[in-house]
Amino acid sequence: MLRTFTWAAATAALLLPAVPVPGLAPGNAEASAGRWTAQEAAAFWTPERMASALPVPDPPAPGAAASPAPGPEAAVPAVPAAPPASPSVSPSVPSAVAPASPVEPSAPASPAASAAAASAVPLPAPAPAPVLPSAPPGVGKDFDGIPVVGRMFVMKGSGAYFCTASVVSSPGRNMVLSAAHCLLGTDTRQVAFVPQYTRANPRPYGMFPVLRDGSGRSKVWIASRYRTEGAAKAATLDVAFAQVGPDSEGEEAEDVVGGNRLVTGATFNHPKVVLIGHPAPSPRPRVCVNKTTKFTSTDPGSPGSFLRIDCTGFPGGTSGGPFITHFDEDTATGDVVGVIGGWETGGPTADTSYSAYFGAEIRKLYQSAVAGVRAE
Repeated sequence: MLRTFTWAAATAALLLPAVPVPGLAPGNAEASAGRWTAQEAAAFWTPERMASALPVPDPPAPGAAASPAPGPEAAVPAVPAAPPASPSVSPSVPSAVAPASPVEPSAPASPAASAAAASAVPLPAPAPAPVLPSAPPGVGKDFDGIPVVGRMFVMKGSGAYFCTASVVSSPGRNMVLSAAHCLLGTDTRQVAFVPQYTRANPRPYGMFPVLRDGSGRSKVWIASRYRTEGAAKAATLDVAFAQVGPDSEGEEAEDVVGGNRLVTGATFNHPKVVLIGHPAPSPRPRVCVNKTTKFTSTDPGSPGSFLRIDCTGFPGGTSGGPFITHFDEDTATGDVVGVIGGWETGGPTADTSYSAYFGAEIRKLYQSAVAGVRAE
């Protein structure tokens, strides 16, 4: 199967401040003109609609007629979701693990017990649980997620869909990274990013709408060659950036959940990468840690070299999930060097994933997104 849903089978240099770069354009994501705020996004993307969303289908080949959506999201049974928690939102990067509560001693039952309690050495607070669950290299495991990674929800035709996305640091503190094939198409609309989504707690950090321009198109940047040549021929450009608006409290995404540093020009062979994605069947995200290697395609229809990682259990829905190096347990962020996508839109099996290489073209695409450049 392909990484996205198919209807036939159910210490490299950091980026410098951006400058306008011609020749790279946002994805042609049409949406109805008008405002698209966090409040409107939250009213549209109810917990039930989010729970019923399917992985984004693979895009058709250039010139091919798009396959009709199989039906509205109402045709998919909605899974009841627990009401979202309402954690306090701080402009600082939140800790991924809540601090442990101090141990409260019991009230003494007698003067002797009081004296004993007074002389007793206080018990230390239990150590916080690690952000990432323990697992052998290459073995994926469901977990509660981290704030910087979440689901990107989109409407296409009459269906509700999703991919994985993550916040990447930017001057505007409002940039989200995913795979291009997730956000491609003129019928892509009502796009919103939800950090650390789980079915039990669908909006722990609120919702960030992907902004629209004056003509109603979503502010999504995809290399123009990817749009014209298609997902196979231009697989090395399967990367998208999206500008999101503030949440309902007026806070930018990076101020709420932090952001990974975008790294370009690095090696293909990373000794330790944290891979995170949202598998379609699972109510929670999935994480895996392993090394990456270089994969060069021998298929003339999909040429290029890609990052490859062996991690079990990353099926449809995980497209756009970040490859993170130098992961910091304290901030739950790191350096992002790839996203699930590229060759075969992320890979033909769920146990090996691929990413476009983040080189000069991806750096220029990021710079275009930061500068707001839109080629006409």
